[in-house]
Amino acid sequence: MTQSPVRDGVAGARVADELRDAILHGVYPPGTRLRQEELARQYGASRVPVREALRLLQSEGLVTTVANAGAWIARLSLDECVELYQVRERIEPLLLRYSLPTLDDRRIDHLAALAEQMRETSDVERFLELDREFHLGSYADAGTTFLGPAVERLWNTTQHYRRAFTRLLDADSRRIVHDEHHMLVAAIRDRDSDEAERVLLGHIRRTRRQLARHAELFG
Repeated sequence: MTQSPVRDGVAGARVADELRDAILHGVYPPGTRLRQEELARQYGASRVPVREALRLLQSEGLVTTVANAGAWIARLSLDECVELYQVRERIEPLLLRYSLPTLDDRRIDHLAALAEQMRETSDVERFLELDREFHLGSYADAGTTFLGPAVERLWNTTQHYRRAFTRLLDADSRRIVHDEHHMLVAAIRDRDSDEAERVLLGHIRRTRRQLARHAELFG
């Protein structure tokens, strides 16, 4: 029996959720070929929901698809990664400026708690989860039509390279990252948009500059 479009859509969303989680946690390295029949077996779905899931994940920047060829986990060259980080340097501070008036004390306290949890953990995957929640959470209520989705897509596309960057950090670099998170919370708590933008821009730029020193990560 052929499934209805509604059931296919629900199944596609489920497959997308599970596959997205796997990609963001590094289960599939950049450039990994994604075969529809294998994904269908793995996630207990037909190929129609799998195709829907891959289309959705492509729109989110996690998957690259080529007509009549297949799908792969999105991969960046060094130049592409540097370019995306330069875009992030310019638009994320603006998104934070839009969001800052909507951040109440409860939300700011949560950001502070996340910053402290990041300082305390030595697990890379846990750090990445907290870091994503911290930054995207600081933008969550900005209410923008274009900036919010664009920033989340940039985060998705660069996820694998943030993981590689985090693993490269020495003790001094980790301390700087954590200090910047706390400085950002302090600026947000003071409702100082200019300072919050300055700290965030420098925070993203530091990652870009360190990644640019490691061309081997993009081979």
